[in-house]
Amino acid sequence: MNRRRALQLLAALGTTGLVAACGNDPDGGESGSTGEPIKIGLIAPKAGGLKAIGDEIVNGFQLFLDLNEQRLGGHPVTLITADEGDDARSGKAAVDELLHQGVLALTGVVNSAVMLGIRDTVEKARVPLIGSNASPSTLQSVVYIWRTSYVLDEAGRALGGYLKSRLRPGSRLAIIMPDSVSGEDVERGFREEFGSTDPRIAGRAIWTTAAANPSKTAYTQDIGKALDENPDAILCFFTGEAGVEFIKQLRQAGYKGPVYAPGFLTEGTALENMKNDALNIQTALNYSADLSNTANRVFASEYRKKLHVSPTTYAMASYDAAQVLHQAIQLAGANPSSQEVNLALGKLGQIDSPRGIWQFNQPRTPQQKWYLRQVQRDGQVLSNVLISELATLG
Repeated sequence: MNRRRALQLLAALGTTGLVAACGNDPDGGESGSTGEPIKIGLIAPKAGGLKAIGDEIVNGFQLFLDLNEQRLGGHPVTLITADEGDDARSGKAAVDELLHQGVLALTGVVNSAVMLGIRDTVEKARVPLIGSNASPSTLQSVVYIWRTSYVLDEAGRALGGYLKSRLRPGSRLAIIMPDSVSGEDVERGFREEFGSTDPRIAGRAIWTTAAANPSKTAYTQDIGKALDENPDAILCFFTGEAGVEFIKQLRQAGYKGPVYAPGFLTEGTALENMKNDALNIQTALNYSADLSNTANRVFASEYRKKLHVSPTTYAMASYDAAQVLHQAIQLAGANPSSQEVNLALGKLGQIDSPRGIWQFNQPRTPQQKWYLRQVQRDGQVLSNVLISELATLG
């Protein structure tokens, strides 16, 4: 086995799966090498403020295919992408389009509203969806929907436990969130862990208008309300272009104090666009590109080589979506059906992932570690630098 093939197998199955992957099938050929072609449908936004996240999801899934000769579970793969748009209606249209083309499984989905809107369609079709981003806590009692990302209240819980011990007695924390399903999840998780009656977070959160492409003054009034309370720190939750605009307006308002957030605030191009305004922001996330484990060294190295940027949690979760599909399709046999793949997903054990070892829990989401990161300068480049582990959640 040459070095390239070893890296491919390591990226696909992790070190724990290497021995099994090198074995032969009962007929004497390489396991899964003659599988029939299959189609996988990937749902992601192709325009708007969430497009950058959609691009990362496509990149992560495609990288896994690149490292595995465009195969999953031994089957040649045709990856078909569909635009989820920005609401439940457009998301359902994307799912219908992919189902019509006979996909074996689905993956992707960025927007929580889209995920909730396509739930019944996916369950009725009995085609597994490996969601690689959107994961609202209200998505429950599902059979065919799995997620390789997180549940959003966990980001709030990870920060709640950390800030409960970090903030001094008598200090004040202002909470600013978008009025959305995702924002409500994060805020609830934070209060449950921090303590909803703790005087350091007395009062209600400030809810802003949720928008993927906010204006240059979209948050000015709400930021003013928060700063009128003279807070010692700010907790916020924004993603993509909305996060960039919020931080710019916060700094323009004169606030130079600590900012805490789920890590989506400073992921990918958002961090680049914030520039020096992002320095020292601390975030909680299930992944950091500088994690030191074998799976991440392979993933991050190959991602940088191909795309010339560091990978994000979005790319990592999509890479893992491909990885679990690869393993489930292998388990499902030579001619897998969607239902057989779904059953096989329930039999997967620990996944050797760039984020560290994780496994699916009963609600079909990851039981995984969460990490504390801080934006620091590495030469001329801003980076999310790993500080410590926060908790294992899920």
